[in-house]
Amino acid sequence: MTVLIQFIVGIVFGLGLLLSGMSNPEKVLNFLDLAAIRTGGWDPSLILVMAGAVGVTLAGFRLVFRRQRPLLGDRFHLPPPPTLDWRIATGPAVFGIGWGLAGICPGPAFVALGYGSPAIVLFVVAMMIGIAAARMLASRQPSLTAALPE
Repeated sequence: MTVLIQFIVGIVFGLGLLLSGMSNPEKVLNFLDLAAIRTGGWDPSLILVMAGAVGVTLAGFRLVFRRQRPLLGDRFHLPPPPTLDWRIATGPAVFGIGWGLAGICPGPAFVALGYGSPAIVLFVVAMMIGIAAARMLASRQPSLTAALPE
């Protein structure tokens, strides 16, 4: 039952990306191109999509955490308080640079595979190689927290 619900949630997420146009890299790049503000080519719709997502998430969290336990689990699985390590310091920066250069991030990339674009296929293959390389590197590197003074 849990897998079916996760599948349905994934379908809804993918449909949301398609309907909002966020699976189209050009739409995202048009938002990131601040120079286009002067020419009238800037597309602010990404802000609206993000604001809508944040609003739904905040409402959802308020509803979910009123419960003693999740509907399909015995307890909530919340992450521990963050500790500073090299992945937290560099991961978001690499993600942001990649998103800015390509105009697409992992979720929309998988949705955009349905377009059949060779560029999207190449992006997803490169992304999977990057994820595997990052995991290999992470397993070999000590945490930066060990080097920080207490």
